[in-house]
Amino acid sequence: MNWLSKLGLLFGARTPTDASPSPSPSPVAQSRDDDLPATGNQFAQFGAGCFWGVELGFQRVIGVTRTEVGYSQGFVDNPTYNDVCSGITNHSEVVRVQYDPKECDYESLLDVFWARHDPTMLNRQGSDVGTQYRSGIYFYTPEQEKAALESRERQQKILNRKIVTEILPAKKFYKGEEYHQQYLAKGGRFGFKQSSEKGCNDPIRCYG
Repeated sequence: MNWLSKLGLLFGARTPTDASPSPSPSPVAQSRDDDLPATGNQFAQFGAGCFWGVELGFQRVIGVTRTEVGYSQGFVDNPTYNDVCSGITNHSEVVRVQYDPKECDYESLLDVFWARHDPTMLNRQGSDVGTQYRSGIYFYTPEQEKAALESRERQQKILNRKIVTEILPAKKFYKGEEYHQQYLAKGGRFGFKQSSEKGCNDPIRCYG
């Protein structure tokens, strides 16, 4: 694999690298996410395919005060992007959203989540294939879990294919490499910055 591939900068599909034997589960990686949001804020965590476009969608939501992309739900402590792309760590590419519930309710975040991907595709979104691209809602509170389950049920009535979105407790969040953070707002692959202004409805180009 050349250096462009290691950085995820090749044009075309992002696919797992050659697999090796699965590592032993790390108790740290399997623990709950115990980071604390800013005072008066709450966390939410979503996996919906490549995290670049998903993050930009949440950046634009009024009441969202911070977004970070990273890795969660896996077996390995402190995974790298290459580790996750190997397909053997079980991590999902996720966006951790910090939001002010006085300005943005959790249900609004769920609406963005469903709109940003196809939840009927198992372990892929478009040409991106691998378990790291699976659809998932990772909850921090019983209230979030209840809202997520009810939301999934409503979505299933709309779609004519089975939804494969997993709904699980939010586990340890590992922040992704800095070049992944706010990737599209900073210009993406082609150097064309996409707006992260609140309320912006411009189409999102997933790779820049």
